[in-house]
Amino acid sequence: MNLRSSSKEEPEINLTSLIDVVLLLLVFFMVSTSFVREAEISLRLPQAQTEVDVVAPAVDVLEIAVTEAGSYIVNGQLLVNNQRGTLRAAIARLIEDNRELPVFIRADAQTTHQAVVTAMDVLGQLGFVEINIATVTPPEA
Repeated sequence: MNLRSSSKEEPEINLTSLIDVVLLLLVFFMVSTSFVREAEISLRLPQAQTEVDVVAPAVDVLEIAVTEAGSYIVNGQLLVNNQRGTLRAAIARLIEDNRELPVFIRADAQTTHQAVVTAMDVLGQLGFVEINIATVTPPEA
């Protein structure tokens, strides 16, 4: 009889198959992932003229131009400052009670969005519902 204990071998874990599976999963996820960019909107902002007409247009339209610095020009008249109250007073003086005038907002390409939104907000508070944004047509190639 053999009473001597036999030496037990330590179990060996073979990592080769585990590494193969992990690498296969890595390749699968890399190939199946799409790197497509989401839809983008290409905007070309309008540009204001550098010269301002001194002659005010007729009162049959209300035109608000916003300069690069954020100043407002209402029907050809430059306002003394770019405050909301000044813009509101100038518009109210020009329109009196006629809220049906067509309104056009022209803004320089470098104008901040805040200046344009402020003009739109003042017009909305005065009761204008239809506001037009004027754009520049690119020259023919």
